Amino acid sequence: MEEEEEDEDSGGRRAAGSPAASARFVRCLYAVGFLDLFGVSMVVPLMNLHIKSLGASHTVAGIIGSLYGVMQLFSSTFVGCWSDIVGKRYSLLACILLSALGYFLLGASTTVFLFAISRVPVGIFKHTLSISKALLSDLVLERDRPLVMGRFNAASSVGFILGPVVGGYLAEFEGGFYQTSFICASIFLLNGGLVWMLPWSEENTGNREHYQDKGTNSFSAKLNHDVHLKSATSRAVTNSFFQSPWIQVATVLKKIKGIACSNLWDIFLVRFLMSVAILLYYSNFTLALEERFGVKPLFAGYLMSYSSVLGVLAGCLLGPITKLYGHNTYRLLLHSSTFTCVLILLYASALSIWMVILSSTFLAFSTTIGRTCIIDLELTVGGNEASGTLLGVGQSVTSVGRIIAPLLSGIAQEFSPCGPPSLAVGLALVAIVIMNANKQKYCSHGSVKLKNQ
Repeated sequence: MEEEEEDEDSGGRRAAGSPAASARFVRCLYAVGFLDLFGVSMVVPLMNLHIKSLGASHTVAGIIGSLYGVMQLFSSTFVGCWSDIVGKRYSLLACILLSALGYFLLGASTTVFLFAISRVPVGIFKHTLSISKALLSDLVLERDRPLVMGRFNAASSVGFILGPVVGGYLAEFEGGFYQTSFICASIFLLNGGLVWMLPWSEENTGNREHYQDKGTNSFSAKLNHDVHLKSATSRAVTNSFFQSPWIQVATVLKKIKGIACSNLWDIFLVRFLMSVAILLYYSNFTLALEERFGVKPLFAGYLMSYSSVLGVLAGCLLGPITKLYGHNTYRLLLHSSTFTCVLILLYASALSIWMVILSSTFLAFSTTIGRTCIIDLELTVGGNEASGTLLGVGQSVTSVGRIIAPLLSGIAQEFSPCGPPSLAVGLALVAIVIMNANKQKYCSHGSVKLKNQ
């Protein structure tokens, strides 16, 4: 496994948390992320054309699109929390199979009503990437988490880059949309089989050995306690899938209340502000380039594809970058957010298209690093015991940003094509101030993280 590293602790044995089972697990989850976004990105660019071909108006198409976003907003927290209760295996399988059902129905949609119905299971259960990330966070050491998350995002981004090309090619044939939808559903079924065949029993053993090996250092008492707690949790998770749905719902609500009453509000606020800032940057990107520099939409498309490729490269480089920062996630997040703020300001004040290309080049790196670091910080401060819940809440926060950003962008564009990115700079500055104001809390968690390594 590429993430396996020799860690000379106490007995000079191999680092805990890097058994062969974990290697297979992580590589399979990379494949799950790639196939997930590859399948989805084949279909999504074609959906507006398809629904209009069914006779829907622009308003109806917009309402159905918004309905999907609203379902994602409310379901991500519940599904993430549910995955902590019933276990990542069952929840991930359920989400994959129900998403496959949604895309199968989409391929059979010959009316606007059937099209809308097909979006319901996908809107509620399309959280496979979030659960996969939560599972990855449970598998690896905190030190290696940004590296593994970065590579997972890179693998997913490759699927996102290749999917539209394949989907566009298939759409050229008669009935291409239906064929593409059925292929997407088949890809999700393939993902379900891949998840089912993962070495779950070996991984549980590997994780227990990981915590037992760590018990030889100065934190042995606490970590041994965590081993027993994890074992008890694992037994509870195995049985909880078969519990009454009402008990599961009550447990979900209790966990969500615990997150809502925690001291994580500032981290989620930083995630919200930076998400809205980045969405504002992209909101009128094509239109602004045409108005400011007279370039065609095709050029803007090439530039965004170029940025996506650089984002994949940034995900692969997260390992060396985190080592350079001594695995201090807070400092890396602060610097990447500051860099993002400066680059958006450079774009807003650009006098030539070359300045836009320059800002887009480095922005692809800073935003990719920032997205990974904010997830790592959530899990570090909140704890892996509720990884699904934390990532679900974080996804809900981002969904709120997706709803608010178009509204803010429309208002800002009334004043200037540079209005949205200028507003984005202000929001990013607020996020940076919040991070600096809570520096002590983040650093204290970072020091504990480093000591445990």
